[in-house]
Amino acid sequence: MDLHEIKRNMGGKILQFSIPAIISMLLSAFITVADGFFMGNYVGEEGIAAVNLGLPIVYLYLGVGLMISIGGVAISGMALGSGDRACCKQVFCQTIATTTVVSLAISVVMWICFRPMLTLLKAEGEVNRYFREYYSIMLLEFPVMVVNSAFGMFIRGEGHPEFFMKVTVLSVLLNVGFDYVFAGILAFGASGIAWASFVSALASLAWILYYFWKRAEVYRLGTFSFSLPLCIQAILNGSSEFIGEMSTGIAMFAYNFVIMRRVGAEGVAAFTIVGYVAYVFSMVIVGFGQGASPLISFCYGAGEEELAKNIQKRTVRYVFGAGAAVFFIMMLISDWYGGIFVRSGQVKAMIRSGMAIFMISFFFSGINAIASFYFTATGRAFASAMISFSRGLVILLLCIFVLPMFFGMMGIWLAAPVTEGITLGITGFFLRKEEKISIT
Repeated sequence: MDLHEIKRNMGGKILQFSIPAIISMLLSAFITVADGFFMGNYVGEEGIAAVNLGLPIVYLYLGVGLMISIGGVAISGMALGSGDRACCKQVFCQTIATTTVVSLAISVVMWICFRPMLTLLKAEGEVNRYFREYYSIMLLEFPVMVVNSAFGMFIRGEGHPEFFMKVTVLSVLLNVGFDYVFAGILAFGASGIAWASFVSALASLAWILYYFWKRAEVYRLGTFSFSLPLCIQAILNGSSEFIGEMSTGIAMFAYNFVIMRRVGAEGVAAFTIVGYVAYVFSMVIVGFGQGASPLISFCYGAGEEELAKNIQKRTVRYVFGAGAAVFFIMMLISDWYGGIFVRSGQVKAMIRSGMAIFMISFFFSGINAIASFYFTATGRAFASAMISFSRGLVILLLCIFVLPMFFGMMGIWLAAPVTEGITLGITGFFLRKEEKISIT
């Protein structure tokens, strides 16, 4: 990275780092949507509902993985900005090792928790069976997914975001191909879709390991001395991402809990299909955040605090524009979109009515998320954690449980935009506070 180049072409640098990350994240999201397509067309609505009931498990993995890896990438990015390459390698090796061990331990715990989770959600019959078939295999895939994501962040931090984009393209093509073979041709059902994800993730991991063996310049795999203080620092620095993902997982569990009792599996299916759009847009946000974060950390570590702030502000403008574009496009194609996944007229009607309300949140969520990325990238974990905690747990849970009492299913759709709107005030408070500190 070069400070003069960043100053001369800040917008171009943000896009240079963000676009490959966005493409990678969108392709990752496409895997989820493709799985939903094959699940809906070859298994049924119960299969879609079963997958959605287990999404809190996914967010647990993502939360732990992001906490360790984003915290580590931020530390190594500031070390790289100051010229300390030995620290970069130490942080890299320890981050990958810690992520691997912790994610494998989560798989063991989750296997034990299957029965109580399904009992609490009152998932019975086909939904119960499909859940077990799918997630028994995905507990093998999730640790690979988390490690691949951690590797990808360091590849971007080294200045080669296009390589990880190519890895993601490979993963998507393999996943969709195997989905068709296992679920469509061989009729393996929910388990076939899970095996497709696992095999494609392993292929991606093999290519990533080749990169670090042959091409890596700064981050090299090798021996390291585990440092507990460094681990704690990384965890604290990435705590907002953990809070954000865990909050999303808890919120998803709450959504499922409320919908299953008020509407049933059809409501969960409708919410899942609308949720695919939100998931895709969240990947755009994360892509911008992951693209801008190394630039912010580098500039901040080099003493260019004002430049780091300007990168954050420009990224927010890009994300807001993307949110507006997604909103208007989906409003035009919502009927067609719902028909891709289900044939039920009742589910389609719920999708149509909920889409416009739920997507209002897109105008606010990007602003809040990028601010959280910014505070993490500059080592200000408290502000980042408070934003993530507010938008992902406290306010959202209140909305999920309270609004449906007055508005029914519409209250479910209203929960996200109301939450993001309130959180926007909290985000503004921390940004204004930082401006005042800078002035004094």
